Amino acid sequence: MAQGDDKPARSTASLAVLLALALLAFAGFMALGVWQVHRLAWKEDLIARVDARLHANAQAAPGHRQWASITREADEYRRVFVQGRFDFSHEVPVHASTALGSGYWVITPLRTDAGDWVLVNRGFVPPELRDSVPHGDANVSTVGLLRITEPKGSFLQSNDPSQDRWYSRDVAAIAAHDHLASAAPYFIDEQAATRADESAWPRPGLTVVQFPNNHLVYALTWFALAAGVAAAAAYVLAHERYLRQMEPDPEPSRAC
Repeated sequence: MAQGDDKPARSTASLAVLLALALLAFAGFMALGVWQVHRLAWKEDLIARVDARLHANAQAAPGHRQWASITREADEYRRVFVQGRFDFSHEVPVHASTALGSGYWVITPLRTDAGDWVLVNRGFVPPELRDSVPHGDANVSTVGLLRITEPKGSFLQSNDPSQDRWYSRDVAAIAAHDHLASAAPYFIDEQAATRADESAWPRPGLTVVQFPNNHLVYALTWFALAAGVAAAAAYVLAHERYLRQMEPDPEPSRAC
């Protein structure tokens, strides 16, 4: 017998428990892998739909009759245009972190020609321009991306309207703070192409449209773990069979 093979074989009961645990682990890892495959298909479909919206022709921003039917899945990142007049007196600065550094989004209410209020993110300004944001012509026709409201503040900080401290673009809270009646349940991120001078402040066009897609890596990881469990279980079975074959036959009982 080879060195290390003198260990006796496991009992049938302990071997059955070990294999049952291996089966449960294998099934669990396989289920997680299949779930990640489904998530991969969902994420790829989402990316394709959003990409199509980003490159589609701009359509009129939804009016108040369409507001109730707006959803994140069907409408976010649609290219829309809106025409009306900015109310610069009720601008709201929202903390932002962008490719240009930390600063503020400039959220400006716009009264549409139909009489609705729509919040427009006119772009980014550095901290020194927070209280002196440049204003252009109030009467505009602007193009941008439809964005869904961001309620309840950021992950670590909550909006504080009483102190004019904003960490997320919470449409309902900003509309209530500015006493805007009939405000759209979305906001619009203005695109850079809307401006004649793209280097002027506020700086539009900094919307980041990026969806992490690591589901294939996760799926392969779970499947690899399942394969490892199956290989380990097969090795244990083969080794236990070998040990049983190497066990000496019991001596026959002698007659008296």
